[in-house]
Amino acid sequence: MLTVVGCLALAAVAAFALLMGYVVYREATLSPRGESDAVIVLGAQVLPDGTPSVALERRLTLALQIYEERPQTVIVCGAQGDDEPAPEGEVMRAWLIAHGARAEDVVAETKSFNTRENLIFAREIMQAQGLSRAVVVTSDYHVARALALCGQVGIEATGAGSESKPEYWLKNHVRETLSWAKFIVESVLWKIGA
Repeated sequence: MLTVVGCLALAAVAAFALLMGYVVYREATLSPRGESDAVIVLGAQVLPDGTPSVALERRLTLALQIYEERPQTVIVCGAQGDDEPAPEGEVMRAWLIAHGARAEDVVAETKSFNTRENLIFAREIMQAQGLSRAVVVTSDYHVARALALCGQVGIEATGAGSESKPEYWLKNHVRETLSWAKFIVESVLWKIGA
């Protein structure tokens, strides 16, 4: 019995290591950012004082750079978590406007609680405005999975990743590997149900 348990544990560790290698590979081999008529910025933690977390501010800074290169619609995504004083989308919109984006160019989506929902609701906004191609802005380790989800929900997109703090590399990639495992299972179930 102990041998079986040991073999299963070893297989699980090996599978996790392989999947993590895949995540790192996907992150390192992303296609360059392409032309777009919309920027989709995925949400992250808002601090108790109502300001963006470091990760969220880095995403917003990158989105603003893209916007300044060529003004276009910016869709900022995220609902209000239990520990947040306001919806992420509203905080992101206010930050972008305060830093120079035109108010009419920034649309806050405040219903979504995960990446899939971010993108489904962003797609609805794009369709309503006649937009066809997005650049998805998120943290560097998260871009590849966000683009895989874009493919599932019907958004033509390329990605742009904001740099994460190096000291969080392992934590971010372990978490992202677990998220990829969930994504793979959900994708299989989604195909079976389709």
